[in-house]
Amino acid sequence: MTGIRDILDARRLIAHHLPETPMWSYPVLDAAVGAEVFVKHENVQPTGAFKVRGGITLLARMADRGRGVVTYSTGNHAQSIAYASRLYGVPCAVLMPENPNPAKVAAVEALGATVDVRGATMVETAGHARDLAGRTGRRLIGPADEPDIIAGVGTLYAEMFAARPDLDAVFVPVGSGTGAAAACLAAAALAPGCRVIAVQSAQAPAAHDSWRLNALVNRPVKTVVEGLATGSAFATPQAVMRDRLDDFVLVSDDDILRAQRMLLGEAHTLAEGAGAAALAGLLARREEFAGRRVAVVCTGGNAGPAELARLLAAL
Repeated sequence: MTGIRDILDARRLIAHHLPETPMWSYPVLDAAVGAEVFVKHENVQPTGAFKVRGGITLLARMADRGRGVVTYSTGNHAQSIAYASRLYGVPCAVLMPENPNPAKVAAVEALGATVDVRGATMVETAGHARDLAGRTGRRLIGPADEPDIIAGVGTLYAEMFAARPDLDAVFVPVGSGTGAAAACLAAAALAPGCRVIAVQSAQAPAAHDSWRLNALVNRPVKTVVEGLATGSAFATPQAVMRDRLDDFVLVSDDDILRAQRMLLGEAHTLAEGAGAAALAGLLARREEFAGRRVAVVCTGGNAGPAELARLLAAL
């Protein structure tokens, strides 16, 4: 099981490749929310999302990199593994479900990875990825059941709690759950008074329902928020969240769109839907956290053309 030592080791490892990301508060956003809100800007990572931390950590620790890797993702995890593979000279194949974000496909290919669109859902795509790894002998990298990925993601929370150990709560968006699991581990060791609250789209509630039911379940994916479009839960992050997560909030896609609009207008930040979900969760609980010090993680800024069109139409 991943622990704080693994996170701190990963922090030293990735410091050679990634600077710390900023965490700012914005007076207009604070006034709108009614709390002191700190935005952790993972949207400024070289891949535009937090997951690059996990990719670098995993590839750095991989003993047999020469055989290459295979992964599957709607986009940000794919970019993470592609970025780290280029960094370490590792052949990388990425499988994506149908109708992927063209901007994310282009970004993965620009990093030197191959992209193959296979499967109508992430569950189907995962099966194709397993088959490809079996045929080629490449190392299959899943999006969540990877302790090194969770340790790498945990470095953002190590940075957060080093800067603000007095936070009352942190809201974390959940697709596969690596971010929430990492936040739980870091908070327990570095900021035990800080509550960790997960946020997921009600249109894709697999992780939420699995946590509530204490069992891994699949759920239909009806969300338009790409980074949260996960129809199944993952055992490793669920095990951590089951022990340590304080609460789990479901929000609508419309709530997330409103949070995107607020981040753009009040914090000068273009967030993809998943990157705005944490703020949507805080807004859903604003009365409970009025006047408190709260962090929200803007996990990414990789909004594709269709998402940008929805956001502009909502302004």
